[in-house]
Amino acid sequence: MSADIVLKRIYQAPEPDDGARVLVDRLWPRGKRRESLALADWYRDASPSPTLRRQFHEGEISDAVFAVRYRGELRDHPDVLVPLMRHARAGRLTLLTAVRELDDSYLTILREALLRALEEEDVLDREPSSPPCYGHPRPEPPASD
Repeated sequence: MSADIVLKRIYQAPEPDDGARVLVDRLWPRGKRRESLALADWYRDASPSPTLRRQFHEGEISDAVFAVRYRGELRDHPDVLVPLMRHARAGRLTLLTAVRELDDSYLTILREALLRALEEEDVLDREPSSPPCYGHPRPEPPASD
């Protein structure tokens, strides 16, 4: 299955083809009322940790270091992807953020991790879960005299 995951800024108006709109920011966006956003969910757990976010915004780490550490957070806690994977399996998933530059944001890393996790799950579903049972009866133990 090919998942349809779109990235948008929270400040863009909702569109009918957005599918499940999920805000993936640790902080609520300024000046936005919940009712106006048409959100399916506000899911903070898949966003960068508060420590990583702070280090990046204060300039303590570079973009490259941030990306490596965020990928590590997602790798170390794959369960945070599960709710987003459910949305993606149901149809289009629109990941929302207040970040100005979407192409340089953590959402591109998150989408990449989601697509990889969905593909890995698909591969596991194609493999048999147990050896086949051929219905052969068990051999009878030898009779004792």
